[in-house]
Amino acid sequence: MEYFNSEYFIYKNNQLYCEDVSIEEIAKQFGTPTYIYSKKFLTDRYKEFESAFKDIKHTIFFACKSNFNLSVIRTLGNLGCGVDVNSEGELFRALKAGIKTNKIIFSGVGKTLNEIKLGLGNNLLMIKAESLQEIKLINEVANSVGKIAPVAIRVNPDVDADTHPYISTGLAENKFGINTAEAFRIITEEKGLANIRFIGIDMHIGSQITSVKPYVEAVAKLSDLYLKLQNAGIKLAHLDLGGGIGVSYKNEKTFKVAELAEAIKPLLIKLDCDVFFEPGRFFTANSGVLVAQVLYTKKNNDKNFIVVDTAMNDLLRPSIYGAYHHIQPVKINGGRINFTADVVGPVCESGDFLAKDREFTENKQNEYLAIMSAGAYGMVMASNYNGRRRPAEVLVDGSSYKLVRSRETFEHLIYDEEELLNK
Repeated sequence: MEYFNSEYFIYKNNQLYCEDVSIEEIAKQFGTPTYIYSKKFLTDRYKEFESAFKDIKHTIFFACKSNFNLSVIRTLGNLGCGVDVNSEGELFRALKAGIKTNKIIFSGVGKTLNEIKLGLGNNLLMIKAESLQEIKLINEVANSVGKIAPVAIRVNPDVDADTHPYISTGLAENKFGINTAEAFRIITEEKGLANIRFIGIDMHIGSQITSVKPYVEAVAKLSDLYLKLQNAGIKLAHLDLGGGIGVSYKNEKTFKVAELAEAIKPLLIKLDCDVFFEPGRFFTANSGVLVAQVLYTKKNNDKNFIVVDTAMNDLLRPSIYGAYHHIQPVKINGGRINFTADVVGPVCESGDFLAKDREFTENKQNEYLAIMSAGAYGMVMASNYNGRRRPAEVLVDGSSYKLVRSRETFEHLIYDEEELLNK
């Protein structure tokens, strides 16, 4: 079977470690399923991004939709990173993690009235608008509280990012953004927006992009719009290029962020503005693993199954996207036979699987498995389906580690239902 190794997750004496901590040690202390994150990975990825664009004025905002654990957000915030939020819940988390309001941008195609009020009330760096109706509502709210709202328009550049259709966001057929011509018209001609100050234009063409080419095409289109607005007398403060840089889950041929920088810097250097970036998965995906314990192994005719205590409610990506995650033993035991099996969870759905037709070495009951590359879109998409409690989360820092979110209790599951039931 294949093993996913890196300097952050590596086998020592046949035991899988996160940095300098045994994953088995964490699993035995906190139980399973548990998410484990490497602080060094988060730090190194941020520094890599910073270094790649050091020659141009830029600001990085962590797209916390990929992982909204407070300790993860704070780790990146302490390095100087801002945060991109998509809901009032993510805003709440960013503020609780200690991120300054002038380092937060509010994105989202369907912001509610309350979210707009929160954005203005907290004096966020900007609100990113995705329709004329939204811009008009922001103007009304800003007028009612006597403020000028800093707004950027998310532009849909109609570029194919060549990624999974569910995470492609830059085509005209997608729900996101405003087309280039309409964005220009709104900024230059739309009347009655006395409480709006347009400060930038933005894009995000999708996630898990593995080629530089779509970025170059999209940045060229956005740069043209920026210069066209400048020629029309509109001086914007920033150009936001979003995120979406792909990572390796299996054998994907991805690009280094330095390659992206070299490809788009000639376009950006012509613009006298701050360039924003919103990486999410790039920072977090390979920072984390999800640890599971084998409950049973079984065979139906010629089909083998490894039943674990971790399910689609803990990690939804395989079920919803058909996503691939390496799954490997926490402890390598030599001399075992290889066989092909599905790794499945306890949830009452045939869609509850973590891997299909994967080659493994023989697994024994109660042994631990590590589901790799689980730091992005793992815990944030977890649910309580089948009345299951969401996993614990642990952050490793060198040879030390700490619990950064406890496993939910049964009381968490019912919240205030019992109290209301008995009223």
